[in-house]
Amino acid sequence: MTTLPKTMKAIAIREPGGPEVLELREIATPEPGHGEILIKVAAAGINRPDTIQRMGLYPAPPGSPETPGLEVAGEVVATGPGVTMWKAGDKVCALVGGGGYAEYCLAHEAHALPVPQGFTMTEAAALPETFFTVWTNVFERGALKPGETLLVHGGSSGIGTTAIQLASLFGSTVIATAGSAEKCAACEKLGAHAAVNYREQDFVAEAKRLTDGRGVDVILDMVGGDYIARNIQACATDGRIVSIAFLNGSTAEVNFMPVMLKRLTLTGSTLRPRSIEEKAALASALKTKVWPLLDAGRVKPQIDSVFPLADAAKAHALMEKSSHIGKIVLTV
Repeated sequence: MTTLPKTMKAIAIREPGGPEVLELREIATPEPGHGEILIKVAAAGINRPDTIQRMGLYPAPPGSPETPGLEVAGEVVATGPGVTMWKAGDKVCALVGGGGYAEYCLAHEAHALPVPQGFTMTEAAALPETFFTVWTNVFERGALKPGETLLVHGGSSGIGTTAIQLASLFGSTVIATAGSAEKCAACEKLGAHAAVNYREQDFVAEAKRLTDGRGVDVILDMVGGDYIARNIQACATDGRIVSIAFLNGSTAEVNFMPVMLKRLTLTGSTLRPRSIEEKAALASALKTKVWPLLDAGRVKPQIDSVFPLADAAKAHALMEKSSHIGKIVLTV
């Protein structure tokens, strides 16, 4: 059994604020409890909720570490009582409730998945948060079926690039929105049938044009604000709109008549507060339906930039500029 250090380096949030409040500190190395594994972190993904937590607007759920970071990849170095799925030495990536920006991180054993064949740890760290989010929202809540059309807002984000690849591989037509010609080209290269530059084109008109006036079946929206009413316009009869974030705000004035007339479903979800059992069910579904595609090299996370752990502030600054295409990852 490897002797683990008593302390480890981790990123702390000094106080709510901008990227500069992130600092490297020495804190106690966590010990795995019942059903938990301790992962020696090789890489950790950066996600929008981390930046919102840093600003003091998205506190960690009770019992979760204050250290930010919702996904990691690395090697299992210790297991808690009752663990049956993993052993020391296994290479995993995992969805975690927090604590990812550190040398060691705890995960529930059922929220970890094997590092796909041929993947680097950096690539594996870019999987859990986005793939869990896309699976539960597009395929479960949105019930996207082969032959249907999906409209993805923020197509060049980590979530967007994942949704485009999975939806097109599962036989759906994808339309993406993005904010530049370069980002639109990246979306089309990943499998989007069309990409709409929202700075120059009206996505409602384009969605109608591209579907011969019918509208789209499922919309994955992380923008909110004025997009809420426009999404309703862009939807086909029996369409489903799934909200996962509100970059432009969560309130809007909406005419609900088209919701009734078109029999639309408005839904949404968050991932972090979900129960251990719900996240375990998602991991199981991904292992069955998506991991074979990753092992076969048919889906790959898009990595925009990689920073060392100590440069977490620079990584957050880049995320907030929104110029990236794909994921931003920290290496430990």
